[in-house]
Amino acid sequence: MKITPTRLAVSLFAAFIALPAAAQTVATVNGAAIPQARADLLINEQRAQGAPDSDQLRNAVKEHLIGLEVVAQAARKKGLEKNAALQTRLDLARQSLLANAYIQDFVKANPVSEAEVKAEYDKFKAQLGDKEYKARHILVEKEEDAKAIIAKLDKGEKFDDLAKQSKDPGSKDKGGDLGWANPAGFVKPFADALTKLEKGKYTATPVKTDFGYHVIKLDDSRALKAPTFDEVKAQLKQRIEKQRVDHHVAELRAKATIK
Repeated sequence: MKITPTRLAVSLFAAFIALPAAAQTVATVNGAAIPQARADLLINEQRAQGAPDSDQLRNAVKEHLIGLEVVAQAARKKGLEKNAALQTRLDLARQSLLANAYIQDFVKANPVSEAEVKAEYDKFKAQLGDKEYKARHILVEKEEDAKAIIAKLDKGEKFDDLAKQSKDPGSKDKGGDLGWANPAGFVKPFADALTKLEKGKYTATPVKTDFGYHVIKLDDSRALKAPTFDEVKAQLKQRIEKQRVDHHVAELRAKATIK
């Protein structure tokens, strides 16, 4: 069983705080009982991730918990549980676990329907459109610099060479190439200018965005094959859940008295 830093932190938290004694125990370490409930929790987590419920898994969990208890007892012996910074971390861990439990309960109580996911998919498809474009651009700070680049292009200078002046580090050494992309992936002024271009043409005037001034060239376009509903269903469901959670948290915050 792999012990991740997150699981170690949570388990150490459980080991440090006082819990009611359980009727069943996994083991006792120096007289301190390790409740079966802790083992059940970790076993269920592993099973949820696809691990089979086996003697090997149960033994691994038992050894993991014994190791935690041994270390926790050593920490107490040194008085580390009285450390102010550690107490703050434990408080934060408890608060985080409690908040996560609330969010999980909220999501469970407000399930996303198939119809809602389908509506989100239709909106997603509409935003994608039916085409994708292979574009190049040169991004500069000032409008006059962009106009000067366009003038040089008009005189026959190569776009690839002029792209070296671009302040976009991801494309300047590739002739300004942005690869194949959907217009929805660009800011609106850029997307609007790109979709109006003819193949092989570049913008006759600079295109202003929050990033600066662009000279855009369209290399090619092709029909876009959108992913199927089944391919993106899980991601869309998670998106809707996140939107609901964010909205609910915002409501809770609005009702709270914050000074």
